[in-house]
Amino acid sequence: MGLRYQEKMTLPFDMVDVQQELKIPSFLAYCLALSGRQSELLGRGDKEIFEQYGLVWVVTDYEVAITRLPRYQETITIETEAISYNKFFCYRIFCIYDEEGDLLIKILAYFVLIDFETRRVTPVPEELIAPYQAEKVKKVARASKYRSLEQAIEQERKVGYWDIDLNGHVNNSKYLEWMYESLGYEFLTSHRLTYFQIKYVKEIGPEASVTTRVVQEEESSLHEIWSSGQLHAQGMMKWKRQDDKGN
Repeated sequence: MGLRYQEKMTLPFDMVDVQQELKIPSFLAYCLALSGRQSELLGRGDKEIFEQYGLVWVVTDYEVAITRLPRYQETITIETEAISYNKFFCYRIFCIYDEEGDLLIKILAYFVLIDFETRRVTPVPEELIAPYQAEKVKKVARASKYRSLEQAIEQERKVGYWDIDLNGHVNNSKYLEWMYESLGYEFLTSHRLTYFQIKYVKEIGPEASVTTRVVQEEESSLHEIWSSGQLHAQGMMKWKRQDDKGN
């Protein structure tokens, strides 16, 4: 078992949507910031890692299971744990609980370390990961494979200034936000997301032109994000239609 860290928060106005439910894309960014606070307490914050090793953390995949989305002004507990690692990958979970202790959301995140200058993946230094008390494993966990999309609906957009994070490329939360938006307001207000996975293939830089591609099926949607003829992200979402009571 890895070293656990948790925080409580009451959902503010700017973290919920028109249905008064948690905005998942921005919440992923919040969870990363929370894990960063744990790292800082362990002397392994982003600044220390960059100054000592010239490395930065990058998320390659998310797998997220949703039982229920917390609502406006609801108090939740976010608990995170770096559960395991191998030569190149580190695996961290985030569990979100309500005030009764019921699990609402479980997030599994895949991380790698990259050289800031070369942008190449580097092996995980043992002394860097030791304070997290994560288990070292030989097996490399692989995220699910995605199939190519045919007859997808496409939308064009331009990367804006606020889409870029301190690493100089589009923030991970934006890819998921674009996937959401490709489904449209009517669909999003009549369906509940129950599970999704997303794979980040390649970074997108400032002022790029982006194409979102989506195929909607009966209970799922498949997504791709392209720029300059290259695939940059893939995603899969599972949905259920809301009943008349909004459940």
